Amino acid sequence: MATALVIENDPTDDLRRLGEWLTEGGLDLRVVRPHAGDALPADLEGYAALVVLGGEQQAYPLPDGTPGAPWFPEVEGLLRKAVRHRVPTLGVCLGGQLLATAHAGVVERSPSGPEVGPGVVGKRDAAETDPLFRYVPLIPDVLQWHVDEITELPRGATLLAASTRYPHQAFRLGDRAWGLQFHIECDTAMIADWARDSALLAELGYDPELVVAACARIMPDVEEVWQPFAIRFAALALGELDDDTVRTGLPLLGH
Repeated sequence: MATALVIENDPTDDLRRLGEWLTEGGLDLRVVRPHAGDALPADLEGYAALVVLGGEQQAYPLPDGTPGAPWFPEVEGLLRKAVRHRVPTLGVCLGGQLLATAHAGVVERSPSGPEVGPGVVGKRDAAETDPLFRYVPLIPDVLQWHVDEITELPRGATLLAASTRYPHQAFRLGDRAWGLQFHIECDTAMIADWARDSALLAELGYDPELVVAACARIMPDVEEVWQPFAIRFAALALGELDDDTVRTGLPLLGH
């Protein structure tokens, strides 16, 4: 069975539903937790895909110049190798930001302020020819929980989705690496954990119970859109979503 390397940067943001969908798509998952002391591999030899998850850390250096987490330079190195060797790659929230910074993009504290709770993003024209985004609805539901944003995409990146306040919601590097600013992996229990005693929600003046309830209401809509997206990513990693399938417009696995 083909194996995807999954990098968990924070114990509060695990694979959750995304892991179920990737497994359903036929991938075996090897989860590495550098936050708990797991060593990252030196390369992606033997892996069919790379998934980098989110976390509370920042993708840019701390004020003293050190990385947002000690293992981030290694993660960025793996992300560069993935793009160079065309290993199917998916970065979620912080993972998407690290995909950008690994390729000279810019991530900063968002000048538009935090983005928390249910939201929608709008597909850009380039998404219509993208092997994963072409079947995503025009304005899909997403879950947001971030204070940083990608303010400058890497050179050569293709913008796939945007929103009014945050223009870089999804992008592709090369033909097999995708970065998402939003979350697709969360279930309601994860959101409830994030909302409990949240300094961010307190700062915004948001009622945690209302935020959790609002997220819970759109969970079925998020699954309807992003479960097939994850299945297509797995199909790409398994070699079942080849260039001919995309070019001829045949129905894709998970659609």
